[in-house]
Amino acid sequence: MALEVLNALDTARTQWYHITAIVIAGMGFFTDAYDLFCISTVSKLLGRLYYFDPDSDKPGKLSQGTNNFVIGVALVGTLTGQLVFGWLGDKLGRKKIYGITLVLMVVCAIGSGLSFGSTAKSVIRTLCFFRFWLGFGIGGDYPLSATIMSEYANKKTRGAFIAAVFAMQGTGIIFAGLFTMLLSKIFLNYYGNVPAFKDNNVLSTQPEADFLWRIVLMLGALPALLTYYWRMKMPETGRYTALIEGNAKQAAADMASVLEIEIHAEQDKLAQFKAANDYPVLSKEFLRRHGLHLIGTMSTWFLLDIAFYSQNLTQKDIFPAMKLVEKDVEVDALKEVFQTSRAMFVVALLGTFPGYWFTVVFIEKLGRFKIQLMGFFMMSVFMLIIAIKYDYLKGHPFQFATLYGLTFFFANFGPNSTTFVLPAELFPTRVRSTCHAISAAAGKAGAMVGAFGIQNYTLSGDLDKIRRAMLILAITNMCGFCCTFLVAETKGRSLEEISGEDGGEGGGEVQISGRQSSVN
Repeated sequence: MALEVLNALDTARTQWYHITAIVIAGMGFFTDAYDLFCISTVSKLLGRLYYFDPDSDKPGKLSQGTNNFVIGVALVGTLTGQLVFGWLGDKLGRKKIYGITLVLMVVCAIGSGLSFGSTAKSVIRTLCFFRFWLGFGIGGDYPLSATIMSEYANKKTRGAFIAAVFAMQGTGIIFAGLFTMLLSKIFLNYYGNVPAFKDNNVLSTQPEADFLWRIVLMLGALPALLTYYWRMKMPETGRYTALIEGNAKQAAADMASVLEIEIHAEQDKLAQFKAANDYPVLSKEFLRRHGLHLIGTMSTWFLLDIAFYSQNLTQKDIFPAMKLVEKDVEVDALKEVFQTSRAMFVVALLGTFPGYWFTVVFIEKLGRFKIQLMGFFMMSVFMLIIAIKYDYLKGHPFQFATLYGLTFFFANFGPNSTTFVLPAELFPTRVRSTCHAISAAAGKAGAMVGAFGIQNYTLSGDLDKIRRAMLILAITNMCGFCCTFLVAETKGRSLEEISGEDGGEGGGEVQISGRQSSVN
């Protein structure tokens, strides 16, 4: 039982509207990544500006708890926003709330940079307030962008299109490092010789550096602002209009205009289609059909983000061991920001960014399942080597940086991409946005474990603790490898065939013990 409008979407040749949708949704993810990860380039600067002690012989530093909160509060907001906006995306429509997320991101990115106060604590509290709501807006982008792209794409290239949207995260991380590096270099050129708060080269922290972190954070508003108009011009997805709103005529008209073909409305057939799939997430029918899939997408995303965010948010603490950044007692504040952002840019460009696009190229050839298994396994191997040989690698920065970069490469040519793709394909239209949101929120829960837990090991600088952290992450990735057997391969099939909405068995095939087991 296939509707003509759905069949037209599944078999459409790749054309300009596909590219437009990728760019519009992808710019949201560019903004998300920039906003989430740029904080790690300037968090040390915050400590040197607001927590310096004139009587100490060491640079100012955020306390462990304050650092964790500054880094992690946006993740708490993201988790909350994912659940709220994911649910609203199914209840009110993808398009109706798609623009709200961008407005939040613009306002709160600017607000983050304008965090003023009479004391250091008030500045940090204001910053954390705006970063929470910034994360809230970012959270909405996850389920909405994935769902919109999956519902617009044809079945032959759907995985590549969704992965391409997510690949803009890699571009955002690169630009977070690049913009901070360029801005800090400009500040160094103009203010490098300005007297510091304390007349000591080791503790040099130019007052003008206070403007640097504010500009870096506010720049995150720009791409979101530029994308808003185009998001509002996008029509609602044909699948939502037809299968949830029940308006076959409007769905046919909307999709006919973007596909530039004639599509007939099939209202009678649509009524049968809706009746066969009218069940909520909290129901026995959903549990029977998709329960294992949801457990699989939640667990793999949770485990992946423990490792992925631990890597990204603690880079600033690992870079000195690689000799990519001088120790803070050897360099002034602006130079430290420059070196940290430069190292982040290089690692992202050579390790992080290529992995995303390898997934885009190979996802329809290898499939989601194989790429995810491979990625988890290789991440575990490289982290285990770093854990075992950490003392040796500290004296061999090139080998250290190579191994560290390879963990990023296989995170992105692996589960960091596929955990985003799979929830957008496995679940029925009526609950697709909600299920993606639940899976993504599980991921952000893992990210918080990394930000508030694993990060404490690296902040300590203790050799045994850092080694132990890498060992924990290696084991975490192997757990993700095992949980991957709960998800299904989705390549080459329509969304309705995968979910069973077309009246077939549906539910996909869960990979268990090397065999395929139907879940329906």
